[in-house]
Amino acid sequence: MNEADALDIVREAIWTVIVAASPAIISAMLVGVAISLLQALTQVQELTLTFIPKILAILIASSVSAPFIGATIYRFAEQVYARIEQGF
Repeated sequence: MNEADALDIVREAIWTVIVAASPAIISAMLVGVAISLLQALTQVQELTLTFIPKILAILIASSVSAPFIGATIYRFAEQVYARIEQGF
């Protein structure tokens, strides 16, 4: 294993983390923007108002996208194990 192989595995690992985390991050972002818009329209500036809806949105998004997240991580693990089996 040389530096190029190690960098390739690290690059794939970072990309896998980004792809696997994207459903939760996108849902939190959308809920945050919606709550912020609602706060701006009603002039209710409560900082703690955004936490519960974001937590629920992340929980629901993670539950719904769990098969996708699992498949993404499984695909990465298979690639790494195949490289180990082949001796890089």
